[in-house]
Amino acid sequence: MKYIYSIIKADYLQRTRSYSFLITLAITIYAAYSFVPPPTASYTTLNVVGYKGIYNSAWVGHVSAMMTTIMLSLYGFFLINGGIKKDVDTGIGQIIATTPITNFGYLLSKFLSNFLVLLTISALTFLISIVMFFVRTSGSPFIIGDFILPFLFFAIPALFTVSALAIVAEVFLGRKLILQYIIFFFLFGALMANVVGHKSSTVNTFIDTFGVNTMTNSVKDKVNTQYHEHIDAVNLGFTFSAKHRFKTFEWDGISWTGIFIASRLMWICIAFGLVYFSSFSFHRFDFKQAAGKKKKALAPANISHTNGTFAAGINVSLLPPVVTDYSIFPFVKTELLLLIRKGPKWFWLVNGGLWISMVFVKLDIAYAYLLPILLFLQVTRWSELATKEVTNRLHYFTWSSYKPLQRMLPSQLLAAFTMAVALALPVILRSAAAGNIYSVFNIINGAAFLVLLAASLGIVSGGKKLFEILFFFITYLITQKIPLTDYLGALPHDSPIGFISIMLMLNVFLGAVSFSVRSWQVRHL
Repeated sequence: MKYIYSIIKADYLQRTRSYSFLITLAITIYAAYSFVPPPTASYTTLNVVGYKGIYNSAWVGHVSAMMTTIMLSLYGFFLINGGIKKDVDTGIGQIIATTPITNFGYLLSKFLSNFLVLLTISALTFLISIVMFFVRTSGSPFIIGDFILPFLFFAIPALFTVSALAIVAEVFLGRKLILQYIIFFFLFGALMANVVGHKSSTVNTFIDTFGVNTMTNSVKDKVNTQYHEHIDAVNLGFTFSAKHRFKTFEWDGISWTGIFIASRLMWICIAFGLVYFSSFSFHRFDFKQAAGKKKKALAPANISHTNGTFAAGINVSLLPPVVTDYSIFPFVKTELLLLIRKGPKWFWLVNGGLWISMVFVKLDIAYAYLLPILLFLQVTRWSELATKEVTNRLHYFTWSSYKPLQRMLPSQLLAAFTMAVALALPVILRSAAAGNIYSVFNIINGAAFLVLLAASLGIVSGGKKLFEILFFFITYLITQKIPLTDYLGALPHDSPIGFISIMLMLNVFLGAVSFSVRSWQVRHL
């Protein structure tokens, strides 16, 4: 038990003291603030068409808990994923393998550490939801149970499940990060699609991982009963719409049944079961590979001998002449090759399939869905754009080279931008052929934004986690047609020129951050 506690403590402290965790925490604070929008806001987080719930304890507590559960489950996987990989990379895993701790004990400690990290963020949103109740409401009584119970029954089982999935992904998929992300993306979408809008039943209650169906059905039943309506759908999430009058209703929360509580316990047990069964396939940091037989190198026949021995020294005249070249184009070529060769070769078949699909499907589908997904599939390439030198401890050499700010960083940005534009080429050419110049400029501008965002977040945070979390979140919201995250300009905007101007200013800002922070690092690290 002492080994498990020590690993949990060390892993939790290491994660929570990182820049990526602190920045994620800051983003979560803002998100928790936005979960309870002001009455004059142009968006809602729980939308019943034509109706609006009164901000009482039940409404604020349940909506905050549900939004926290969904959003934290969505990006929490990226935050906690990689705990085992870090032990492999640092060599700590080999030390742990020599201790008496069992495979299940080690995976259990990582699983609980994952859960505690997510629980810390959830606890913060819990406190903010209470603050927002007093900020947004007036006259409604404060009932603490309306805040504790939703977080207990919604967030806790979901966070256990996501923590277990992160362990399963690392055990069975190892270093195949992009495959882990893709599988989780589709699994999350399948879980949400399987419950949203379904009628209440015992089976639906048990398969509803996040408790979404139970809550939305309760709200829907309240509106239908009070106003004699036949509403079938309740939209949970950030829904932007024009301002108009709403009919109000007072919702008293969910009636917690024994079946619902049993379903929450079932998901917690499933999480522990996934970790237990993963322990049978855990490698325990044993990466021995069969050593191939090396053939003895034979001396070339044309090497001269002197008195039966090899000629001493090297004939400098036979070496190619040294040519000084201070341009960045060799660096651009090298960085582009590093981007292309990263990851398994077979994955380019997937990229090629999507790229060809964008040539034949409808332009609006290719623009709004396939292109963002194709760019997201390169997340592991973008995320290490400006961090791989530090990760591999090569920054001592690269940052001391000739003009690193004028040559190294621009070459990385140019290579990534070239690759992004090449991936978007079918949509760019089809938009140009259709005479939509705004779309062409928006895609190019969006490609620059993506590259600069990856570079700036990597340089500031010192790692790739923050960008991976944010990029996944942005891509998911794009597929849900949220205009705020539309960096490619695929959705209609009130002012095309205004949108282009905002993106240009964002790109200038991100570029300034990247170069200024990297300049400080070069001079002080």
